[in-house]
Amino acid sequence: MAVAAPVPDLADRATDCADRLREAGRVLLASHIDADGITSAAIASTALARAGIDHEVVFEKQLDADSIAGIAAREFDVVCFTDFGSGQLDAIADHEERGDFVPVIADHHQPADRDTRYHLNPLLEGIDGASELSGAGASYLLARALEGPDGDNRDLAALAVVGAVGDMQDSDGGLVGANESIVADGVDAGVLEARTDLDLYGRQTRPLPKLLEYASDVTIPGISNDEVGAISFLTDLDVDVKRDGEWRRWVDLDAEERRTLASALMRRAVASGVPSDRVEALVGTSYTLVDEEPGTELRDVSEFSTLLNATARYERGDVGLAVCLGDRGDALAEARRLLRTHRQNLSEGLQWVKTEGVTHEEHLQWFDAGSRIRETIVGIVAGMAVGSPAVDRSKPVIAFAEESAEELKVSSRGSHGLVRRGLDLSAVMREASRAVGGDGGGHDVAAGATIPTEERDAFLAEADRIVGEQLS
Repeated sequence: MAVAAPVPDLADRATDCADRLREAGRVLLASHIDADGITSAAIASTALARAGIDHEVVFEKQLDADSIAGIAAREFDVVCFTDFGSGQLDAIADHEERGDFVPVIADHHQPADRDTRYHLNPLLEGIDGASELSGAGASYLLARALEGPDGDNRDLAALAVVGAVGDMQDSDGGLVGANESIVADGVDAGVLEARTDLDLYGRQTRPLPKLLEYASDVTIPGISNDEVGAISFLTDLDVDVKRDGEWRRWVDLDAEERRTLASALMRRAVASGVPSDRVEALVGTSYTLVDEEPGTELRDVSEFSTLLNATARYERGDVGLAVCLGDRGDALAEARRLLRTHRQNLSEGLQWVKTEGVTHEEHLQWFDAGSRIRETIVGIVAGMAVGSPAVDRSKPVIAFAEESAEELKVSSRGSHGLVRRGLDLSAVMREASRAVGGDGGGHDVAAGATIPTEERDAFLAEADRIVGEQLS
């Protein structure tokens, strides 16, 4: 069946990859462990199963020479890499040349210099992999190419949108580029709803005071990070914000009540001196999974992606995968338990950054959490810090956490405003880490690396130099 893809050459790549997978006796599906990686695996696994292709799924926290060698040792003829693989083609190609396995890659990260035939990546066709198509989006194109004569994998668009939002590709108020085509597929398939709405996290699950208090993307004096102020604001509205003594949630309000609250919030923002572009950021596109139960973490795409991150960051990608594949029993219960732990750890991590502060270099700022923040969540904490008063938004932030006795995990976060000025954290992480014997990569607005512990200061000096050149 023809692939519904926004760019013909990408569709051709997807078809080529799908044809090779159909020829395989068995396929090992290897994916990254974050929301984008888990949804990528779920999409590809579902499509493979529907096509009758025998496969197994494994997750890797990091794809490097050792993990690729471990994958090769499993002796699968074909290995399908989702949400990683492009940046590790140097090592993958060595195994391919030795005949260990044939790689099929559906990724969106910056490719290495070497290539392979079965390589589906938007960057190869001039599409921005940081903002226009995620790893889950690449897997979705592969899934469409795997459709049989009577099949239709458009329902998997819902998971592709979860992956894209989990990868922060909706940061400017909604999904753009190739992602928009996937949204349209999901709407047409009846699994997704997209509409203009208040762009605050927690619309399905948070009581109204917490929805406003914890909204960090747009800081409104007297409401943001102010529980008493948020409650005072709500009680002054001509809206019934409580029912039976309990605070209502955004999802509980009718359309008129939502308009009243949103209008009042924007008026307060303007009166408080919030810049006009930030006031406009209070409204964006919300994506709702219409088959999921209202008022749950699975109904809203942003909250679903956070739930998946909570499983991934604690090495339980299998739990997240099971939820994506439809388990609403034990797997969902375990995911929710992990989410509670995750939120507590994030809160404590952000509080540590606020208390300890950051160190400023000329062009960037940084903090070293050591073992106080898990290396699997330090990047999320860094991203949360960017939206708080703890850091200077005019500079990218770099975070360090202990990965082992010999290595440091490095995570970096910037803003889309800095990216528009020339910031590319993928290049910063890759070049600065390789200069000190490590490796890294990612996206322009968010990237990571692993470096030798003793090379932290040398890495910082090189990263600061590169950022300065990019923003000059």
